[in-house]
Amino acid sequence: MVKYPTSFGKPYPLGSTYDGAGVNFALFSAHAQKVELCLFDESGANELERYEITEQDNNIWHIYLKDAAPGLVYGWRVYGQYNPQKGYRFNPNKLLIDPYAKQLIGTLIWNRAIFGYDWDSPDKDLSFSELDSAPYVPKSVVVDENYDWSNENRPHYHMSESIIYETHLRGATRLNPFLEDGKRGTFAAFKEASTINYLKHLGITAVEFLPIHAFFGNRRKRGFVIDNYWGYENFSYFAPEQSYLATGNINEIKDTIKELHSHGLEVILDVVYNHTGEGNQMGPTLCYRGIDNQTYYVLDEKNPRYYKDTTGCGASLNLQNRDCLRLVMDSLRYWVKEMHVDGFRFDLAPTLCRQAGEFKQSCGFLYAVSQDEVLQNVKMIAEPWDVGYGGYQLGAFPINWSEWNDKYRDNIRRVWKGDSGQIAEFASRLTGSSEVFNHYNRSISSSINFITAHDGFTLYDLVSYQQKHNSANGERNRDGNDSNWSWNSGAEGDTSNPIIMRNRKDRMRAMLATLLFSFGTPMINFGDELARTQMGNNNSYCQDNAINWLSWEGLAPWQRKMVDYTRNLIKLRKQFTAFQRHSFFTGQKDASGYKDLGWYTEKGKEFSSSEWQDSNRHCLSYLVHENDEFLFVIFNAHHQPVDWILPKLPSQMKWQILFDSSERLDKSTPLSSGAELIVPSWSVIAIKIS
Repeated sequence: MVKYPTSFGKPYPLGSTYDGAGVNFALFSAHAQKVELCLFDESGANELERYEITEQDNNIWHIYLKDAAPGLVYGWRVYGQYNPQKGYRFNPNKLLIDPYAKQLIGTLIWNRAIFGYDWDSPDKDLSFSELDSAPYVPKSVVVDENYDWSNENRPHYHMSESIIYETHLRGATRLNPFLEDGKRGTFAAFKEASTINYLKHLGITAVEFLPIHAFFGNRRKRGFVIDNYWGYENFSYFAPEQSYLATGNINEIKDTIKELHSHGLEVILDVVYNHTGEGNQMGPTLCYRGIDNQTYYVLDEKNPRYYKDTTGCGASLNLQNRDCLRLVMDSLRYWVKEMHVDGFRFDLAPTLCRQAGEFKQSCGFLYAVSQDEVLQNVKMIAEPWDVGYGGYQLGAFPINWSEWNDKYRDNIRRVWKGDSGQIAEFASRLTGSSEVFNHYNRSISSSINFITAHDGFTLYDLVSYQQKHNSANGERNRDGNDSNWSWNSGAEGDTSNPIIMRNRKDRMRAMLATLLFSFGTPMINFGDELARTQMGNNNSYCQDNAINWLSWEGLAPWQRKMVDYTRNLIKLRKQFTAFQRHSFFTGQKDASGYKDLGWYTEKGKEFSSSEWQDSNRHCLSYLVHENDEFLFVIFNAHHQPVDWILPKLPSQMKWQILFDSSERLDKSTPLSSGAELIVPSWSVIAIKIS
């Protein structure tokens, strides 16, 4: 290999940048003493050249290689102190991923060489490894970022109009029989008509992908390697997971997003900026730890050998540091500007907002996001808790953020398993959880309403399992949450008992109806509309197999009917403007003399204070009025039918049953104000009044 002519280059942009004549390389490290750029052959197997970087500005080391071009494979070696007790973990024997690399090549092999310390030393992480990690780690690749976005028809839904479909890119398409083998489980699968048509058929407005940043498919835990299926152990915030690319070219992502946009579908990414796959002091040295451990991670002030961790994953990323914050902000801007994504869901978001260990709304991260013009018009969704002190921060994020609402999840589950004392809270959850979000002019769509997500039971398992069944994870069923608020309807797991199966179907349908007839932003877990099961596994993070893959074939007729059921629910929701409202309900009468929303008992009267306090109550209804539209919705979570008297309204109004989750009612039955309706057990009924 001929050496490239070199010059100093420039410090920005960070990473590798092709300008048509050569490539500029720039790497931040505040504490490095020496930096080398290492070039490899196109396979990444053989190191060919090293270039010592002699120029640095403001702690950014940079060099320009004339005539270098996209496709060039490289990595970094960074020299400095190795003194873990002071927080220094430089080891030039470890080849490092470029934090700004847009693409990676190669497989991560869990060999002792990827660790900065000697496995066999009694000093553990205080020791120093002289093994070269290059044969065992992925390499960075120079890319050409040019792409033709012309004729893109990019949708933009207000959050109040959104129907979010949380999905795993691999699991949703791995078994799709309508796709070519090589496309299943990749971005290319979501570009195909069969996938897009299915999403459009349902009425989805946005797909929310579980993490797609590079995570290499496996990680080490307690001495053995397990699948990192969910992808929450990222090693890069720019490069995608290689196994998600059918073509090996990152333009596949752009092609897919462009195609999704052309069909009116937005793309939201689940992002993990709270920790990396390097873990704690016993983890590997693959990138950030070897580049500048003190900058990228929150260290224990009293003993910098150790890390502070509010994630449960070993070490928190240090967004209190401006250079680490720059990495995160540059990553977000990249995915919006270059990849055209429409929003982000932030895993364990309070960790990003901690200052001196405490969550602060006045933190640098939230301030930086709020003033960034690139990020102003994209959706920001927080998972508003982490595992650190004061980590539960539901309702604490800024006005333009939405948040996963676990209070909604838990209450809806409890209502539809028949728990007592839930109805008063149920009313709040149905109407956007105003006691949580109705402040500082926040929108009612701030609440991301969900009943199930990737983490926990599927909807079918929620009604089929009393206990978690996680033995396949290899942790003796000790992992996963024990508080699932589930009820198996009378038998654990599979059953042919028709009474039990009827109850399960009733409650699944009622919960889906509750989700779509709630105010706020609904999120559906992929496959719930097909009654997908994980066989009772409520922590399927390591299962890259049929436990997590959506089955498209061999479905029972009732499962297929669930798809049309969900589609009709979404269609109904979109027909009523009340579900697209921005503001919370007031309960006050407008000029026409009607309340924007009223609550009614089965007696046809508005709730009294004593009725709200009745812990044995299992049913309620609301009457919403907006833009001359009236919608009356009844929720009966009782195991018996209920005789329901319809509220008194002007006699000339027409009442029409639009929806019955139980499918036991005759929708053509004439109704009128004050009439009596027998509401089936475990059901949701929607009636239009005009």
